[in-house]
Amino acid sequence: MRILAILSVNILLTIIYSPLALGAIPSVDASGKPYPSLAPMLKQVNPAVVNIATYSTLQYRYNPLLNDPFFRHFFNIPDQKRYRQQPKKQQQSAGSGVIVNAKKGVVLTNYHVVKDADEVQVALIDGRSYQAKVIGSDPDLDIAVLKIDARNLTEVVMTDSNNLEVGDFVVAIGNPFGLGQTVTTGVVSALGRSGLGIEGYENFIQTDASINPGNSGGALVNLKGELVGINTAIIAPAGGNVGIGFAIPINMAKASMMQIIKHGEVRRGQIGVGIQDITPGLREAFNLANGQLGVLITHVAQGSPAETAGLKSGDVILAVDGKTTSSTGQLRSQLGIKPIGDQVKLAILREGKQKNVAVTVASPEGLAVSSDQLHPLLAGAQFKNNPDGEGILVASLMPNSAAAYSGLRPGDIIIGANKQRIFSLESFHRALQKSQSSVLLYINRNGAALYLVIR
Repeated sequence: MRILAILSVNILLTIIYSPLALGAIPSVDASGKPYPSLAPMLKQVNPAVVNIATYSTLQYRYNPLLNDPFFRHFFNIPDQKRYRQQPKKQQQSAGSGVIVNAKKGVVLTNYHVVKDADEVQVALIDGRSYQAKVIGSDPDLDIAVLKIDARNLTEVVMTDSNNLEVGDFVVAIGNPFGLGQTVTTGVVSALGRSGLGIEGYENFIQTDASINPGNSGGALVNLKGELVGINTAIIAPAGGNVGIGFAIPINMAKASMMQIIKHGEVRRGQIGVGIQDITPGLREAFNLANGQLGVLITHVAQGSPAETAGLKSGDVILAVDGKTTSSTGQLRSQLGIKPIGDQVKLAILREGKQKNVAVTVASPEGLAVSSDQLHPLLAGAQFKNNPDGEGILVASLMPNSAAAYSGLRPGDIIIGANKQRIFSLESFHRALQKSQSSVLLYINRNGAALYLVIR
């Protein structure tokens, strides 16, 4: 029986590996064309997607009693110098990035990948590794720009992400779980996703291409190998991919990158309006058509570009530069990529008639935003973007107002609201929308940090 079994196996192997058997598996379809494959495109794109390792210094906490000689003597603890300093260690985290300029060594990634890093290492698919310099970042958009000094690099061509449509095939490339470069495929599931609480400016591409921890900063490309987005986040109730991933449209990332390269930072402007999503109740109150989309202007700041252009409270913004606007998040993102001094064309609806208005984007430093358009519990306060860094500045408080009795003081810098970090007036407005009954503020007052609850 054993001999027969061996003979049977030998015969089977001979049949499988015979030229006739190999020839029986077709390599082309019925029309003589080779089967479709992403391999040729990936051979061009993969070298431009890099792995990023970051190193940050942590300091252990220690008991100050260890520096007390009587305490050490009582507990018989040796007198060692290591008790007088906080020991340090290196912590490494992994992410991804995309080379977008091979000649200059420019790498695009997520801000949260390199945040608080003392050292950033970029590893190429061919085994080379380089120390990277962080040129600048845009925390509101979660974008960072790196630079490496290397030759013979490959870059990914950036395309117009506005041309993406739901159902387009896309490929996500990155370094999930530190495993090394990995390719996943899917389609564009939705466009213009916002209100997720992930970033200050949200206009995400949603895809079912598998995106996992470590993919952050990696490439989302179309079937031509063109860069359409930067992978940045997932919805993962089970801790892994469930088919809902998000990427920053490359048009938004590119706009921030160009400002970072030019100025070292993003100088994002404003037009000076308060805005609100249109609800069924507001449609009825403003006599809008059933199903009318757009963004309602609730307030126009005095002396702002919006006031100069003739915008009024009650106007409905329908489009920006010909691109439809359906939510406040989308409008903020559309205006957020415009540099200061640019002119935007707004299509608005006023008393049932549509008209076009040109508005110039201005620096936010000269625009104070009233709390009336932010939260009723902060009525009477004026806020500005902090000119010295992150957060917003309490510019003034009206006497006998709700804000005046809240505990806020002029000069306070609000760096957190409702457990969300604040980078600008836009992110502040978004954080305040989480609760109407109370507001939790994290404040920097003359260098001291404190929490303030307003009910």
